Amino acid sequence: MKTKKNKSKIFVLDTNIILHDYQSVKQFQDNDIVIPIAVIEELDKFKKGNETINFNTRAFMREINDLVENHKAGPRGVPLGAKMGYIKIEPNHPFSPEWADLFRDDIPDHRILSTAMWVRDNNPERFVALVTKDINLRLKARAAGMEAQDYLTDRMDNEVMDSLEKEVIEMDASSEALQRLCYGQDNSISWKEVSAKEPMPNQLYKFNFGGACVCARYDAGRGMVVLVRGQQAYGIRPRNDEQKFALDACLNPEIQLVSLTGGAGTGKTLIALASALEQEFDYDQIILTRPTVVLGGQDIGFLPGDQKSKMSPYVQPLLDNLEVIKHSFKLGSKQAQRLDNLLKEEKLLISPLAYIRGRSLGKVYFIVDEAQNLTPHEMKTIITRAGEGTKMVFTGDVFQIDQPYLDQWSNGLTHLGEKMKGQPLFQHVFLKKGERSQLSEIASKLL
Repeated sequence: MKTKKNKSKIFVLDTNIILHDYQSVKQFQDNDIVIPIAVIEELDKFKKGNETINFNTRAFMREINDLVENHKAGPRGVPLGAKMGYIKIEPNHPFSPEWADLFRDDIPDHRILSTAMWVRDNNPERFVALVTKDINLRLKARAAGMEAQDYLTDRMDNEVMDSLEKEVIEMDASSEALQRLCYGQDNSISWKEVSAKEPMPNQLYKFNFGGACVCARYDAGRGMVVLVRGQQAYGIRPRNDEQKFALDACLNPEIQLVSLTGGAGTGKTLIALASALEQEFDYDQIILTRPTVVLGGQDIGFLPGDQKSKMSPYVQPLLDNLEVIKHSFKLGSKQAQRLDNLLKEEKLLISPLAYIRGRSLGKVYFIVDEAQNLTPHEMKTIITRAGEGTKMVFTGDVFQIDQPYLDQWSNGLTHLGEKMKGQPLFQHVFLKKGERSQLSEIASKLL
C-alpha cells in the first residue's frame, strides 16, 4: 500500500501565483493542482487591461478552457499533460466550526484558505499545501495548522544572490603580465596567466600590484583578458572601479544585454543614460522606461491627462539624471542643446513600459530603470522584443522592491543575472559605492 510520502502531492494555488506566472500550473511535476472558485472569481476582475497581470489572466483562462474542453473531468479533475498531474476547480468550502470564529470576514483570502483546509482534511493520505506569494495569508494558514509555501519555481537561493554581488575576481598579478595588459600593443594577456581553467565570458577582474588596481575583463571572442579603461560618456566619468566596469559594458556594442544593480546613488541610471547618449548615432532611437508601480491598484489609464502627463511622476528620476548630464556642460553648449533637440525630435523617448508588448525594437538603445519591480515573465517579455542592432540595459536595486509579491530572490532582475550568466552577449555589474553625495552615502549605510 502506498504511504503518504510516496503519493503525489496536492497544491492549492492562490490568485497571485497565476497573476505572477500564468504557466505556474505546469511547474509542479506530477503533483495535482487545485484552483478554488474564489481564485476564479478574483481573476475575473483582471480580465480587462493592458498590464502583464491582465495578459496573464487571459492566457491562464484560455489554457483552462482548452483543458476542460478536451478532457472529461474525473474525481481528480482533468490531466495537465504527459507525466504531469491533474488540475481541478474546487467549489468554495466554509471553515470548520473550530476556525469559523477566527476567520469571520468573508474575503477572498479566507475563502481560499478554507477551501485549502477542506482539501487537506478530505485527503488525509496525501500532502496538501497552499501556495501563495501573500506573506499575510501564509501566516494565517500556518496559524490554522495549514501547510503554506511560497512559489519557488523562479526564486533564487542565497548562494545565487551572493554570486551576483561578488562577480569581480580580485587577485594579485605579476609585474610582467600587468605591464603587457596596461602598456602592450593590444592591452591584453592570455587567460591562462590568471586562471587554471577558461573563465566565463565577460568575467571581471581586479589585479592588485603595489597598491594599485588594474581593471580587466575576459573577452571570450578573443580568448584574452583585456584592459578595462576609465572611459568617458557624454561628460560623465566613472568615479570608482565598479562604475568603470559598468561604463565599459554599456559602451561595448558586442554586449547587447547589461544588468546594473546597486543601492541608491551608485550611478546605475546615470551611467546607462550617458552611455546611450554617447552612442546616439549608432541607434535609431533611445528609449527610457520604468515600471509604473502605482498605489491603490490604479491603472495608468485612469490617471488624468495625456500619456506624457500620466508618465510624468514615474519618469521624473530619469529626467533628473538627464539634467545631471546636461549640467556637466556649459549653458548653451552644443551638447546641452543636442539633449533638448533629442527630446523634441523623440530620438530620446520616454515611454510607458506597458506599451512595449507587441513591439519589435530594432536598432534601439533601450533602458529599463527600477527593473527590480519586474517579474521574471515580464523580463522575458521585454527582452524578446529586441530586434537586430538593439541593446538593452536594465538597472535597479533588488533590495528596494515596491511590488507586493516580489522580493530580492524572485524578481526579474535577479532572475536575469542568474539565467544569463555566462552568455557572451550579457554582462552584470554590481555597483557598491554610492557617489551621489557624502550625505547620501552615509545615510545609505547608517539609516
